[in-house]
Amino acid sequence: QVQLVESGGGLVQAGGSLRLSCAASGNILIPNAMGWYRQAPGKQRELVATIFNGASTNYADSVKGRFTISRDIAKNTAELQMTSLKAEDTAVYYCNFRNGIGMRDYWGQGTQVTVSP
Repeated sequence: QVQLVESGGGLVQAGGSLRLSCAASGNILIPNAMGWYRQAPGKQRELVATIFNGASTNYADSVKGRFTISRDIAKNTAELQMTSLKAEDTAVYYCNFRNGIGMRDYWGQGTQVTVSP
């Protein structure tokens, strides 16, 4: 089992910045990946950004150039730095951890990000 604790999020005006953090603990295997997904009201959960083994990153087209994901392998933490936020970035953001060769999924409890126009 892997436990995830998220922090950050909140309310910000358009053009502002926020940082999300996620800390993983438990039976952490190698390889693994951490990432963030988001779900807006009435929409499906979608990928925001992922980082594999602390090095290889992948971003949704809608956030490229504005969001940066980083990872501290030793601490098993990940951060999502979000800049130039837009109203359409408003959603509940979920931390995701994919554990081991089988890439079993674990999810955080979600944190609300609200961007006012």
